[in-house]
Amino acid sequence: MIERERLIKERARARERERDSTMAGLSFCTALSSGRTSWLVLDTNFGGSMPCKPLHKRSVGIRAEVNYVNSEVAKKLIAVEGYAVLDVRDKSQFDRAHIKSCYHVPLFIENKDNDLGTIIKRTVHNNFAGLFFGLPFTKLNPAFVQSVKSQFSTDSKLLLVCQEGLRSSVAANQLEKAGFKTLSCMTSGLQSVKPGMFDSVGSTELQNAGKAGLVTVQGKISAVLGTVLICAYLFITFFPEQAEKLFQLAPAS
Repeated sequence: MIERERLIKERARARERERDSTMAGLSFCTALSSGRTSWLVLDTNFGGSMPCKPLHKRSVGIRAEVNYVNSEVAKKLIAVEGYAVLDVRDKSQFDRAHIKSCYHVPLFIENKDNDLGTIIKRTVHNNFAGLFFGLPFTKLNPAFVQSVKSQFSTDSKLLLVCQEGLRSSVAANQLEKAGFKTLSCMTSGLQSVKPGMFDSVGSTELQNAGKAGLVTVQGKISAVLGTVLICAYLFITFFPEQAEKLFQLAPAS
């Protein structure tokens, strides 16, 4: 009987210890090491404890956010905020027209490589896109980021511009990865600016700097033909009798 009572009491004490350990549950302890590394330890006390182990250190980097603005806001950034203008167009467009006192670092440069593949591609390009649109055969400028870094610190305020807004966006992405923190891009590029909005240098307006080749000639021809057709329509409408006489005098085919 005594032995039975002893066993019952031991079982009761064992259940009590188990309940106490369960109520202890999950406990957290923290310890600081040198620097900014934090250590988090999960200790479970179900009849034993897990050794304290550090969690993996995670480094969080804060990246700059490129700001996209229209031409009016861009002008304020230059005049009020002191942004420097970085023109990333190719040399041909830059020479036709560019914002006064801007910096020029092309994202693409003319491809003069002489391997067989490049020669074939350049020939095809020059006979089509180059002929009609006046665009040179280019390749990505491998020294673009380094060239910008040689002129500006990563803390500089830069307004990136191109003709249509695409190249400036790509350029901003490269500069952001290189550590530049304050970047803005002009959406839709220089083709969207109004005449006289910026002080410019060149033989044409900023919005027309991307036009060259046969496209410009075609545009002039279309304008002349359109004017002739409008004049003919007005003449027939307001002077039908004279127009009829002219048609009668025309030689029959």
